[in-house]
Amino acid sequence: MLFDLCPAALSDHATDLLVVALHTDEAPAIDIPAYAQCVQNGDFTGKAGTQLMIPAPAGLSAKRLLLVGLGEADKLSAKALDKAAKAIAGEAVKKGILRATLAPQATLDEGFMRQLGLHLGLGAYQYRETFGTKELPDASVLAKFDVPAHLNEAKTGHEIAQGANLTRELGNLPANTCTPTYLAAQAKQLDHANLNVEVLGEDEMRQLGMHSLLSVGHGSDEPSQLAVMRFNNGADEAPIALVGKGITFDTGGISIKPGAGMDEMKYDMCGAATVLGVMKAAVALDLPLNIVAVIACAENMPSGRATKPGDVVTSMSGQTIEILNTDAEGRLVLCDALTYVQQDKPSCIVDMATLTGACIIALGHHNTGLLGNDDELADQLLAAGQDAMDTAWRLPISEEYDKQLDSNFADMGNIGGRDAGTITAACFLSRFVNDTPWAHLDIAGTAWVSGKAKGATGRPVPLLMNWLLKRAG
Repeated sequence: MLFDLCPAALSDHATDLLVVALHTDEAPAIDIPAYAQCVQNGDFTGKAGTQLMIPAPAGLSAKRLLLVGLGEADKLSAKALDKAAKAIAGEAVKKGILRATLAPQATLDEGFMRQLGLHLGLGAYQYRETFGTKELPDASVLAKFDVPAHLNEAKTGHEIAQGANLTRELGNLPANTCTPTYLAAQAKQLDHANLNVEVLGEDEMRQLGMHSLLSVGHGSDEPSQLAVMRFNNGADEAPIALVGKGITFDTGGISIKPGAGMDEMKYDMCGAATVLGVMKAAVALDLPLNIVAVIACAENMPSGRATKPGDVVTSMSGQTIEILNTDAEGRLVLCDALTYVQQDKPSCIVDMATLTGACIIALGHHNTGLLGNDDELADQLLAAGQDAMDTAWRLPISEEYDKQLDSNFADMGNIGGRDAGTITAACFLSRFVNDTPWAHLDIAGTAWVSGKAKGATGRPVPLLMNWLLKRAG
């Protein structure tokens, strides 16, 4: 799809789809004979995100005209612009448009163009990998995207979408395909002259003392893996660290989960998939940053060799952990990854994980949970999420919550009871970051959707990429 900006002579411009964005009560700059009747009938109101498709519009050379609402001019917001961008992308993708043209509109800024490219890319994604005989639509046309140089922010958004689509694809794959080895191997598919990728196996992790991470995979025949991506593309400065939980299937281990809905535990690696999606986009955009990204990959299964409730393990940091519940395994792989990444002396660390069901109870499926030890970092991430319409909400961490992790037999337990489960999980992780500015994203409620539309969402790739783009200036 070629998406461009229309010249002044809108009526003479030949295109498959001409898009005119309008505020409430704003008349179009071109004569559209049917427009007044459409407004009178209530077919188009101009409210944010509303749209009306007019095929073969009289008096225009365009094959189709799409009217899109921006809402009231004096109340224009990032949310309204995002709704408009999503509406345009939805119609363009649905109709398989080859060439679309956007009529000039002063309020359609770079942020809008980025969201338009993002939604065009997200809308073109379709899971295909494990279908056999089912006929699927041809997606080859939708895979192509280009814009002229002056609309380059749309291309940035489209590249972010490609990263998010990788995250979605990995999340949607079944666990018998996307094993820890498969997931870690995806890091080596990334290509950039300044990217170095290393995958550590169980023997190497054992030598490093990562017994917490390794304990999660004891019950599985699939070996655990740690993939490390070092992207040195900036000045001589400390890297940004990204860490992702990659539990490719979570039965709960000996603390086994109920059977209903357990198929969705293939999504328990979406933290690692997010890191891979972010790195894909960062590499494609050639961001002038130094990033060290680590994904901790394991499968949590019950067997005669599985870790048991009451077992005590020693983490890479030397701290001991009493495993009170084997279904609280994500923090056990993350804590060793957090310790490992500090070898690179990062300027900050952001980890992401489908960590707690408690986060869904607290925030539902709208906001990612955000916790951390640094206000400036937290504020940056919250603002980036608002701009990208991939929002987060901050929860507290304090000593009162941390005390819930006290253990009679180890330095800490891996759970702190039922109360404030999302917060105590973050308190656990905070014990492994020392004084490094750190933020934790609990994406249990935002990484995938259930029901008829079941599938991975690609969140929070847009949030993190918006944050990295701002860091890159």
